[in-house]
Amino acid sequence: MKLSFVRCALLVLVTTFLSQAVHAQAAPVRVAIVGLVHGHAQGLFGPLSKDKNVQLVGIAEPNTAVAAQYEKEFHLDHALFYTDTEAMLNAVHPQAVLVYTTILDHRKVIELAARHGVSSMVEKPLATTVADALAIRKAAAEHHVQVLVNYETTWYASNQEAYNEVVSGKLGDVRKVVIHDGHFGPKEIGVGPEWLPWLTDPVQNGAGALFDFGCYGADLMTQMMHGKAPLSVTAVAQTDKPDIYPKVDDDATIILRYPRAQAVLMPSWNWPFSRKDMEVYGATGYAITVASDEMRVRYAHEQKESTMTAPPLTPERQNSMDYLAAVLRGEIKPDGDLSALDTNMIVVQILDAARESAKTGRTVTLQPLPN
Repeated sequence: MKLSFVRCALLVLVTTFLSQAVHAQAAPVRVAIVGLVHGHAQGLFGPLSKDKNVQLVGIAEPNTAVAAQYEKEFHLDHALFYTDTEAMLNAVHPQAVLVYTTILDHRKVIELAARHGVSSMVEKPLATTVADALAIRKAAAEHHVQVLVNYETTWYASNQEAYNEVVSGKLGDVRKVVIHDGHFGPKEIGVGPEWLPWLTDPVQNGAGALFDFGCYGADLMTQMMHGKAPLSVTAVAQTDKPDIYPKVDDDATIILRYPRAQAVLMPSWNWPFSRKDMEVYGATGYAITVASDEMRVRYAHEQKESTMTAPPLTPERQNSMDYLAAVLRGEIKPDGDLSALDTNMIVVQILDAARESAKTGRTVTLQPLPN
């Protein structure tokens, strides 16, 4: 009798747990979009319409012409749109905002959302200055909200597998990492009129290619160094197309020095084609990423390199929306991840130092960020 009772009790507990799990999975995370002037917003609406983990409940964009363009292009309900962010937050009560403003405006939006108890996911990079990054971190801590940063390369299986090669020790101690990111120029690829003016403005974007694409490499390297900042940053930047980009750099090289490793980041708006790839050289092997899911590897005991396809990422890490939902549901602790706030504090510190180094022609020694 006692055994039967225990079995029944366990059955009830298991059934309740499974029911709660299904309910949690079925309840989408309520998200709102703030800003439509960052062109990456165009990639949101297809996935949002299909992803059962998230539900779009509002869009705040003060530029009514841009809002109308999106409404028409993506057949959106006019009732979703607001011209004021706080009015939208008060009306629809999202759990998170997806921020597609200028990079300069990230701090303002994150602080506002945090006061409402709302988490944020912004497009890379986190901020244009260390001061803004520190203010963002303070707001997140005070209001107990998440702040995440979306990079396209976070969802590349090849980057995760290269990191796994490092963590597993297959490559030995990391000695040198070379990361190439960019394309042949924002104007050249047809960036829209709502985006190009601020993307090529040193205040609103932080810099040119140095910030726009340097952040990818800084992000990947910070994770590879387990959240440690480099000892120093040395950078050179130039403008090869001054008739197109008179205010900002369009090509840069950033060297990061660690106690026993170096990284060379090559952000550019002058590549002959789009690229986001990485070379990781260790004491006993190397891994070179090719596109989003291929990798070339060679180890010290092998005569030649081999090509492999990286295994797919787990479902909750395959795209920004599912990752955001998993974080807000407590299924993922983002600390140390490529999208995590702690990682991206270091990214902004690197970018800020690189900008200073390129301006002064001097190597910048990094100091620990204040607590």
